[in-house]
Amino acid sequence: MMPKKVKPAGDGKEEGPVPCKQVKVEAAGGPSPLNLDSPSGLFESLISPIKTETFFKEFWEQKPLLIQRDDPVLATYYRSLFRLSDLKSLCSRGMYYGRDVNVCRCVNGKKKLLNKDGKAHFLQLRKDFDQKRATIQFHQPQRFKDELWRIQEKLECYFGSLVGSNVYITPAGSQGLPPHYDDVEVFILQLEGEKHWRLYHPTVPLAREYSLEAEDRIGRPAHEFTLKPGDLLYFPRGTIHQADTPSGLAHSTHVTISTYQSSSWGDFLLDTISGLVFDTAKADVELRAGIPRQLLLVETTAVATRKLSGFLRMLADRLEGTKELLSADMKKDFAMNRLPPYYLGDGVELSTPGGQLPGLDSTVRLQFRDHVVLTVGPDQDPSDETREKMVYIYHSLKNRRETHMMGNEETESHGLRFPLSHIDALKQIWNSSAISVKDLKLTTDEEKQSLVLSLWTECLIQVV
Repeated sequence: MMPKKVKPAGDGKEEGPVPCKQVKVEAAGGPSPLNLDSPSGLFESLISPIKTETFFKEFWEQKPLLIQRDDPVLATYYRSLFRLSDLKSLCSRGMYYGRDVNVCRCVNGKKKLLNKDGKAHFLQLRKDFDQKRATIQFHQPQRFKDELWRIQEKLECYFGSLVGSNVYITPAGSQGLPPHYDDVEVFILQLEGEKHWRLYHPTVPLAREYSLEAEDRIGRPAHEFTLKPGDLLYFPRGTIHQADTPSGLAHSTHVTISTYQSSSWGDFLLDTISGLVFDTAKADVELRAGIPRQLLLVETTAVATRKLSGFLRMLADRLEGTKELLSADMKKDFAMNRLPPYYLGDGVELSTPGGQLPGLDSTVRLQFRDHVVLTVGPDQDPSDETREKMVYIYHSLKNRRETHMMGNEETESHGLRFPLSHIDALKQIWNSSAISVKDLKLTTDEEKQSLVLSLWTECLIQVV
């Protein structure tokens, strides 16, 4: 892979041409020019020649990065990820307007939706594309395109956050969406043709929601450029942007890969504070005392505000000495909704344990480490009034790729629940490359065997 030019997008000030950074990069082995051996290897190759340390120090959540490459091998690979012609075979599998595909066009600064009802037929999509100059937006193509599944599964491991994608196919001389900003970190891969981009300074840095922005509010573009196949563009959530396909050229296809929705410190604080309060209230009678009479019927009083402030200071002091933060939902939601591990084979799924059955004399090791989360939380059994802490293991091995990032689709959690007394033994398995079942920190041999058998049945460990 030979990126020819790298243009980190600057701060929008009037400058001369950005100097090209000439970098020679070794071609990755195998059929893909990206390094798919590991999550970190993939991300490094995706933003090459920018180093990951530089990326997170200078660009992540701060400013856009434009990487322009003149690499025929990478351009060919990007084109293979999704093409306009792929829509024909996808429509034959039963795609629906709204759920799987949108047809839209930007008219006078506003989005005009041209969706029909029910199933999307390729001939109708092509007619709207050719005659109405409409953009075709395909939702979550990783559900059907194996290589995007492979890429996004690795990126979910790398970021520890859900990674979605949308494909945008726009005819020449047309624009699909008006200026807007998103609540996700965005990586654009240009697949077919060329796309002309304009980026503007955020009105809401690190935005928490999607919003349109009127042309008269956003001013002049801070950055303006054209992407070609093999090019990559990154910009932080909140970055206002719009893109069009230049006239006189072939259509443009790009895929937007997005991540870090609802993954802020604020979200994490909301997720963990309930568990901290729950624990603290068990030990502190003041938190268990009733609120003043009629407090819910009147505006919050100064006395109540001072009381809450004192509780928050006390919780902050308690947090300093807390070893196990209780995650209420974020870890579980991530495990429930992410992609299953990418695998090869004739429909063989990761739902049946293989290899030797573990016993007391076995040595075992954790597998699919990047797809398993271990967390402590209150017992979720509604019949248990004591609500004791339990250890929860959630994994994505049995997740359905077909429902990934579809929002309204039914999903279920997969995993195991153990008493808190098992936490040390589980940490031994998690923190060791391999461990003897006999050495697990549990009281009885029966508990040791039961633990490893449960993990083995869920395909989480193997005998070595």
